[in-house]
Amino acid sequence: MRSQARRLAWRLGAVVFGSSALWGARNVALAAPQPESGWGYPRDVSVEGYRIDWLLNVTSIFVGVLFVIMAVWMGIAIVKHGRRNKALFDHGSAKKQIVKALGLSALIFAIVDGNLFVTSMIDLDEAFWNFAKAETHPEAVRVEINAHQWAWDARYAGSDNEFGTADDIVTLNDIRVPKGVPIVLALRSVDVIHSFYVPNLRQKVDVVPGTTTHLWFEAKETGEFEIACAQHCGVHHYKMRGVLTIYEPDRYRAWLGEAQANARVAYDAADTLGHWGWRWDKGYY
Repeated sequence: MRSQARRLAWRLGAVVFGSSALWGARNVALAAPQPESGWGYPRDVSVEGYRIDWLLNVTSIFVGVLFVIMAVWMGIAIVKHGRRNKALFDHGSAKKQIVKALGLSALIFAIVDGNLFVTSMIDLDEAFWNFAKAETHPEAVRVEINAHQWAWDARYAGSDNEFGTADDIVTLNDIRVPKGVPIVLALRSVDVIHSFYVPNLRQKVDVVPGTTTHLWFEAKETGEFEIACAQHCGVHHYKMRGVLTIYEPDRYRAWLGEAQANARVAYDAADTLGHWGWRWDKGYY
């Protein structure tokens, strides 16, 4: 009986070990791509993305330093001022103590929050909100994004450089851009608030009904990257994802020419729902 019990235990152990090994191999095979740098961030493929990573890293460092200081301070207070220690009362001026506390708080605020605020404003002015820099680039690519439950429609102007004409290229959940040039997006929503989010490019902007929002980026690597909606937009919000494909310039021009030829063939003047493009406005920056 004991030998049979041992054999049964060994068999059960082998089954459990084998199942665990297979499950682990499955998880490795289906694992997400490893981050390139930083503390668990997705791989950064944008020219200006390092600015966002720097702010996140510095914020984490400041928070960690302040946490350690407060923890040590509280530990010293607990050990040094226990029940066996006689309480010492400070009969000094309350105003002086308030001034000291406010001065220390202001110093910490100026170093931590002031540094982050100034750096953020510089980044916005030099990069993320500098649409004039992007729009005036001779090779800038402009794309209109129409968000709706639950998909991203994209529209490229054809060879006439005018949106809403017969040679426009229209795609669904599929945005393709070249590497190394500014990509300017104009976004609108037809129903609820959505949020266009491309983590690998460190870009996110809300898409609000009744208005046009913008963002721009410049990619430094090629590949396929996920487009997500970062704003809960209904029961099928989880399905609202697209793919951003970044090509080398030659590959992008080849795709653009083929897509434009197909667009001319597929154009239907009677398809009023498909003609959702709008006139590109350069007066927003």
